[in-house]
Amino acid sequence: MTKRHSMNQFARTAAAAVALALAGCQGISNVAVPEAQEAQYATSPANIASLTEAVRKNPNDPQAFNMRGSVFGQAGRYDEALEDFNRAIRLDPNYAQAFANRGLVYRQKGNLDAALVDYNRALAIDPNYAAAYLGRGQVNRQKNALIPALRDFNKAIAIRPDNAQAYYNRGLLYQSQRQHQFAIDDFSTAIGLSQQQAEPYIARGLSYLAVNDFKAAAGDLDDAVQVEPQNVQAWVSRGLAYERLGDKEKAAGSYARALNLNQNDQTARAGFQRVGGRYGQSYQTFN
Repeated sequence: MTKRHSMNQFARTAAAAVALALAGCQGISNVAVPEAQEAQYATSPANIASLTEAVRKNPNDPQAFNMRGSVFGQAGRYDEALEDFNRAIRLDPNYAQAFANRGLVYRQKGNLDAALVDYNRALAIDPNYAAAYLGRGQVNRQKNALIPALRDFNKAIAIRPDNAQAYYNRGLLYQSQRQHQFAIDDFSTAIGLSQQQAEPYIARGLSYLAVNDFKAAAGDLDDAVQVEPQNVQAWVSRGLAYERLGDKEKAAGSYARALNLNQNDQTARAGFQRVGGRYGQSYQTFN
């Protein structure tokens, strides 16, 4: 698993910390650990070289360009990915997947308007393309178009009720509107579908914090740090949960673990100070 970005600039009060934590949740995939290892292979130089050879041998095959573009996107080589998707679309102007994949890259680059155009085009070609509804919903949520985002997530779920991402993203939308019970229900479904991701545990834990169910929150965040021990956000959120429970030992230990992973995390540093943490001291983080 790759390390996720930590939440930034929590306020020093616990209530403000929860509010900002809710805003800090990002995204998940349906990728389990073995599949994540396969994805790491997919972006390896050897595999990219193999895909490049396939493109060379099949210069008029849009699928070859779409496949290599997808791998470039996974590797963060966005400009090269866009070139491949552009080529795939020129070869097949009705290639819905290439439009959706290009939309994803535009979204990752922060070009939300271009992403929205591509997702709309993909859905015009294939009105039952669940991944495109999910992607467009994420764009709409980022643009604060919450009602269209909700419609898109609902549609993605209706088409693919086994899609953890769709439930997770709809949960984030509910969470942003303080509809925490709806959010908890969606995060629970996402966890049931994909248990190898820390983010839905973190998100559900933060909603439990928001409704003052600190014990449930701590349980979720225990699971989060066990699924992804290198996840700074999970340790910071766990520290907050145990701080709310009054367990300063586990809170300090959690904040300390976050600081070991990222010594510049101001949220963890503030929490560590709040619970009286001392640098160089060992803490019992689990019973």
